[in-house]
Amino acid sequence: MDLLYRPRRLRGSAVLRKMVRETRMDPSSLMYPMFVMEGENKKEEIPSMPGQYRYSIDRMPEILNELADAGVSSVMLFGIPDKKDEKGSEAYNPDGIVQRALRAAKKEVPDLFYVTDVCMCEYTSHGHCGLLKGKDVDNDPTVELLAQTALSHVQAGADMVAPSDMMDGRVLGIRTKLDENGFSEIPVMSYAVKYASAFYGPFREAADSAPSFGDRKTYQMDFHNSREGIKEALADVEEGADIIMVKPAMSFLDMVTKVHDVVDVPVAAYSVSGEYAMVKAAASKGWIDEDRIVGEMATSTFRAGAQIYITYYAERIARLMRDGVIG
Repeated sequence: MDLLYRPRRLRGSAVLRKMVRETRMDPSSLMYPMFVMEGENKKEEIPSMPGQYRYSIDRMPEILNELADAGVSSVMLFGIPDKKDEKGSEAYNPDGIVQRALRAAKKEVPDLFYVTDVCMCEYTSHGHCGLLKGKDVDNDPTVELLAQTALSHVQAGADMVAPSDMMDGRVLGIRTKLDENGFSEIPVMSYAVKYASAFYGPFREAADSAPSFGDRKTYQMDFHNSREGIKEALADVEEGADIIMVKPAMSFLDMVTKVHDVVDVPVAAYSVSGEYAMVKAAASKGWIDEDRIVGEMATSTFRAGAQIYITYYAERIARLMRDGVIG
């Protein structure tokens, strides 16, 4: 064959393949979501997420030091309170579970970057993401409480806040509240493109946050829509979001690319609990090579345009990068 261009020339050796690689990854781009609960000396495995745990505050340093050792530099905290009420008051309690966890973590492992999930579903007795008006979430009063929650997190030591509630205007509400209280330097990572997804099932067990009635489709996005996601992302940037997140990751990589192409801020993607659980289940049966699958999932997310990958596999991916298995 008389071919001048042969693409296989650049695939002939491992050294050459790595030399011309388009997508490169680093542990600093990984963020680990972790669950913090009340009590002492507790580490409870989450049944639907093998290898993932809920930690009491005094047990947090175990995983935080492991993450730091692997090269993971950022953590996102989710709180599991003992008490819940209709107003989710433990979310913005200055001595709530996340607030106390932040103070302890910053003291014990100060070099990590601490992000907090800002929502109310773990704290409300009904499991929805804000104050109810009848059977639906009342948007504007909820925004006020979300802003107060974010402020309490930052006052406790959060390096960044991440609202996940999907209320209209909550980024502006949080940005304004932080600025008014002297925290203009604290960034906001918005769950801007968050779909109402079946992939969240294991998380709701982990965080005890399943709604007691109905679903969240009146505030989380319809997964049939992509232009709506662009609108949400652009609106949140206008309201002051510093990072835009797409959630879930794996089935929505088209949205990662579309958002990346239109916003002028970094893009994050959250590989959610259902993705983790599916990989774990298949790996436990010997049906897949877990490390290779995890590597492909991470690579595809960065290839799609994400700069930050939020994943329960963060430590494992970081060690695989360090060992040259992926990267």
